[in-house]
Amino acid sequence: MAMSFQHVKESARDGLWRHNPGLAQILGLCPILAISTSMVNAVSLGLATVLAMAVSNLVVSALRRWIAYEIRIPVFILIIAALVTVLDLAFNAYFHSLYLVLGIFIPLITTNCIVLARAEAFAAKNGVFESTLDGVMMGLGLVWVLALLGALRELIGSGTLFAGIDMVIPGAHEINVFGDDHPGFLLAILPPGAFFTLGVLIAGFNAINAHRAARAAGHATPPATPAPATAAH
Repeated sequence: MAMSFQHVKESARDGLWRHNPGLAQILGLCPILAISTSMVNAVSLGLATVLAMAVSNLVVSALRRWIAYEIRIPVFILIIAALVTVLDLAFNAYFHSLYLVLGIFIPLITTNCIVLARAEAFAAKNGVFESTLDGVMMGLGLVWVLALLGALRELIGSGTLFAGIDMVIPGAHEINVFGDDHPGFLLAILPPGAFFTLGVLIAGFNAINAHRAARAAGHATPPATPAPATAAH
């Protein structure tokens, strides 16, 4: 049980922070930059990606012994495409308004390098539980980056939070943080704003890691011992 808990802890650290897909590996920039104009859009696509990664990793891990090495990539893509098709149809059926907003980015999960990379690098070499956990944690790592990026861009650009929440929760309303007189900063919700905001997040991520490394190095260095005094002759 202790080993299992430790494995979950390490997988969570890798996915949520150390090897975060959006900030450390810099993967999946297409959805990160294109759909993060609002928090609701960003988190919705992120959660769809979590589901696709978790289930695809599970299926790839379960079938890995029967997949020939030479054809593994086409088979992985086929598995991912089938799952994403189910997700696309589910969004269209149950969240049609949100589906119209997300548009082509739901089918594009099939070609998202994060999903295929985890299937190839991890699920094809590990057990079902470990692979599913890896997919969930890597996906959640992407979700919090998308949520923060979308919230910052929406807040700076429009002065609101949770715009479009009624597409997911009927009757819910967005929060107008700065009031109706807020002029907004249009650049934040345009494509250049996505690059600038993501750059700031990556810089902050690297600064935090550098600070942690410096602190760890400082604690690891033993204090200098004073030289023994020599007797005077």
